[in-house]
Amino acid sequence: LALGWAAWKTYLARPETDQHRTLAVGVLGIALISSRRPEEALPAIEVSLALTRRYSGDENAIIITLENRASCLDDLGRTDEATALKRQIYSRYKALGGVSQRHTIMSGCSLAICLLRQSSWDEAKTFIRELLPVARRSLGADHDL
Repeated sequence: LALGWAAWKTYLARPETDQHRTLAVGVLGIALISSRRPEEALPAIEVSLALTRRYSGDENAIIITLENRASCLDDLGRTDEATALKRQIYSRYKALGGVSQRHTIMSGCSLAICLLRQSSWDEAKTFIRELLPVARRSLGADHDL
């Protein structure tokens, strides 16, 4: 957490367009999530997301920040929002690299876990049945997924 605050304080004075400033607020958000402080993490992650969208436009960076936001929402007990966001993340990864890419498969697993937590058994079961054969083909049957 101290490193996250130090990064933020170091780059705070830089212009809003500076990539290091955006990364620093993102690091702070992740540090706050890791320290089990999601209430404080969410605003930092949302700032990081807004800056990344505005000045970078890098789809991978946007998706990663969305994953952090979904994790934070989940930690806050806002499971409906987290699940909706994880659906969006899965779709974006799928559009970006296809269903057989590791990031797509991992985000699919994360979505399946959210569905199970919400007791959406049928939807989770259908989704996992589609996801597992792809994961086995792409990652191998012995992968620790």
